[in-house]
Amino acid sequence: MTTLKALYINTTLKRSPELSNTGGLIDRSRHVMESAGVSTQVIRAVDHNIAPGVYPDMREHGWDDDAWPELWPLVKDADILIVAGPIWLGDQSSESRKIIERLYAHSGQTNDKGQYVFYGKVGGALVTGNEDGVKHVASNILYSLQHVGYTIAPQADAGWIGEAGPGPSYLDEGSGGPENDFTNRNTTFMAHNLIHLATMLNANGGIPAEGNVPAEWKDGKRFGFDQNPEYR
Repeated sequence: MTTLKALYINTTLKRSPELSNTGGLIDRSRHVMESAGVSTQVIRAVDHNIAPGVYPDMREHGWDDDAWPELWPLVKDADILIVAGPIWLGDQSSESRKIIERLYAHSGQTNDKGQYVFYGKVGGALVTGNEDGVKHVASNILYSLQHVGYTIAPQADAGWIGEAGPGPSYLDEGSGGPENDFTNRNTTFMAHNLIHLATMLNANGGIPAEGNVPAEWKDGKRFGFDQNPEYR
């Protein structure tokens, strides 16, 4: 486990040093990860001038500035990626969606086995808010991560919501957020499940490169697929 690296991307809309409730839940998750020997790092996306778009470097597509190419090596190097963020209008934040789109920009790239670049990496989601939407936001994030190639563990999400808004946020005094047993349990289980899955993948060389190498498909290999199967 000591070789694993976990990266949290906090998609709060609040710039540093403003208090982030999502950051509070990230800290709980990081503590569990680090207690198990995993090194962790956090990017607060809004602190960086990340251009919107679906290309690896948006400066090549008309934008004067784009911080994503500087952040990309951290994402690529992480064994575990957790996209964390708040709920607004029942959905993920604009920063969260932008991060998903920038991850998608790399979905055609490949790893050293010829698979898509995120194969062999593990994804998770953390969500906070004072309105309904934890499961909706988590399902959107986790679907997006698996679609670009991340592997999703059991119980790969955790979240906290207060009373249907307006109400206290996670770190507000008296909110009950940091003491909530359900959230604390799920946050702990999630961290360990991500660690377990990443450990298993690392120990076995990631996802086997059989039936999932795009260059081989392009060259005509069909891995057992028949365009004209005989139906019985």
